[in-house]
Amino acid sequence: MSDFKVRTMAEVVAAGEVADVLFWVGCAGSFDERAQKITKAFAKILHAAGINFAVLGNEEACTGDPAKRAGNEFLFQMLAMQNIGTLNAYNVKKIVTACPHCFNTFKNEYPELGGVYDVVHHTVFINELLKEGKIAIKDGAFHGKKITYHDSCYLGRSNNIYEAPREVIEKLDAELVEMKRSKEKGLCCGAGGAQIFKEAEHGTKEVNVERAEDMIESQATIVASACPFCMTMLRDGIKIKEKEQTIEIKDIAELVANAADL
Repeated sequence: MSDFKVRTMAEVVAAGEVADVLFWVGCAGSFDERAQKITKAFAKILHAAGINFAVLGNEEACTGDPAKRAGNEFLFQMLAMQNIGTLNAYNVKKIVTACPHCFNTFKNEYPELGGVYDVVHHTVFINELLKEGKIAIKDGAFHGKKITYHDSCYLGRSNNIYEAPREVIEKLDAELVEMKRSKEKGLCCGAGGAQIFKEAEHGTKEVNVERAEDMIESQATIVASACPFCMTMLRDGIKIKEKEQTIEIKDIAELVANAADL
């Protein structure tokens, strides 16, 4: 695919146009080197599907999720009100994000502060694009591969989104294998609730190492993730178990972008 420019909402408005979808990139997708690859993959999918989208760019601030989970409600509300002011100024109706933390915060916590939007996680959006034929998977991209899927807590247990990511994986012509702890009984990666930003508490084993053992036991060669925080924790767990040469951690968007040859 030829290079394309992702426009900001400010650029769209300056051109006298309207963006149908706001792609909320999030802190990880903006600043984390590994998560930036997820951002690029999803942007390629949106472009290939002909979606009229834009980002906020420098006007995007943290949703306030880490502050709220850490108990700083005041900071959360300050950030939320700042974002709501920006979003409403651009008359944003639909938000798509690749981060379950951002997704959960927008969907479940912004409405009581006056921020009401149609919020969609990127796995659900990608699944819809595939069903509608707006993007197409090329035959054989992952044929014969075993892929397992790690359920993000904020996507799964918090918002009951279990099937969309799995439906996408099944469209990749791969064998979907489940870990022994999945869906409603899935194991947290260890990052949620702002835990990724603090030192580990006393215990016998790191949570992500425990999860790495589940991944290894599944015998999958690819682990599909749908959250940049999960991505970090899963990759670290695999490294500790010295399996990074045999097990890849990929976001759903990366798998689809690869399979569609975008």
